[in-house]
Amino acid sequence: MLILTLTVTFVLLLVATVCDYRSREIPDWISIGIAIVAVIASSAGWLGIGLPWVIFGGVVGLLIGYGLFRFAQLGGGDAKLIAALGMTFGPVGILILLFGMAIIGGVLSLIAMLRGQRDYAYVPAITGGFIWYVSVVSLI
Repeated sequence: MLILTLTVTFVLLLVATVCDYRSREIPDWISIGIAIVAVIASSAGWLGIGLPWVIFGGVVGLLIGYGLFRFAQLGGGDAKLIAALGMTFGPVGILILLFGMAIIGGVLSLIAMLRGQRDYAYVPAITGGFIWYVSVVSLI
């Protein structure tokens, strides 16, 4: 059932990516959906982390997301996605995801800079961080 949880989360991230490309906005229902999936999966024992770790992961994601929103010009929808993914992967997992997200975001930033763009969609980097996390954890 972990595969189902990851698949639903991935599909929601793909929807968020399309929304970000089209309008530079991410609907709140996507982040809420990921958070609900995390709570249900944790309650059913599919995530391998208990509800307290889900909440703590959400808090860590929220604090980091808020910091990036406040000081690094990341959008509010992006910050909410990071908090929801923190609930899915817990406090340690969100750090691994953020590492992959930072690398992919740096590449996207360079591409945007070469194109002369000042604004670009960042959800693809968040989705890439998700894929990074899933690949790294499956190797361990």
